[in-house]
Amino acid sequence: MTGVIDRRGLASGIAAYGLWGLFPLYWPLLKPAGATEILGHRIMWSLVTVLVILAVRRSWRWVRELTPRTLALLALAAAVIGANWGAFIYAVNTGHTLEAALGYFINPLISVLLGVLVFRERLRPWQWGAIGLGAVAVLVLAVDYGRPPWIALTLACSFGLYGMVKKFADMPSAESLAAESAVLFLPALAYALLLQGQGSAAFGHAGLGHALLLAGSGLVTAVPLMLFNAAAVRIPLSALGMLQYLTPVLQFLIGLLVQHEPMPAGRWIGFLLVWTALVILTADGFRAARRARVKAAQPVRETT
Repeated sequence: MTGVIDRRGLASGIAAYGLWGLFPLYWPLLKPAGATEILGHRIMWSLVTVLVILAVRRSWRWVRELTPRTLALLALAAAVIGANWGAFIYAVNTGHTLEAALGYFINPLISVLLGVLVFRERLRPWQWGAIGLGAVAVLVLAVDYGRPPWIALTLACSFGLYGMVKKFADMPSAESLAAESAVLFLPALAYALLLQGQGSAAFGHAGLGHALLLAGSGLVTAVPLMLFNAAAVRIPLSALGMLQYLTPVLQFLIGLLVQHEPMPAGRWIGFLLVWTALVILTADGFRAARRARVKAAQPVRETT
């Protein structure tokens, strides 16, 4: 029936974004490993995990169908998502979870801006207003932090670029993660071996539980991705777009209520400006979609 959302798809979407929102609770558990060591293990164990998933599915045809263009796009996607993962791990492990959440609040605004710059899309006035308000928010937060919010901007821009590159590559989630992890695997392995050789690695030297948590980073990466993929094929993109805000909301609450990061007045003003921009952007998107549906439902007049 039209307008009915698949419950299994909705549950998968909520679970995916909910798990991503809980990430700030997981990565600090991997200390005393540094952010770069955690990133290296996340890459390596993600490849192992996704290869097991693909083996169970017996899904290997895509390897033969890879073209040089797709490989180049996936290599670029790997570099961008690697930077995103590294920045996020660094943020939540150094007391900047609120700024990480800000990055994912800003991300929809960055995606709209990329649409203008890359795809030459024409924005509606309210969309321009939302982007302008977002820019003001960044300036307010820069004054509050005493510096530009580099972590938030890095996360927002890298994830926006990642989505754009994946749009060009057009590959399913698991296969794409396998290719991206494979691209980064050797550098990650080399770095892990270097740390072991220097005697500064945490893996294998901080107890069995710690080693299992590091190895589990692959599963932690793959599970929400599989849930997201299940949701994407079952529920409308509009519903999926609304669910995406669950991730930064949970991250914000963790940073504020669990990790007790400071939130002075200037920072509240900056976040409120971003949230207002998102409300404007979302409302405008719904209005545009409704007008498009009404226009599509109107009968076509015959001309004689």
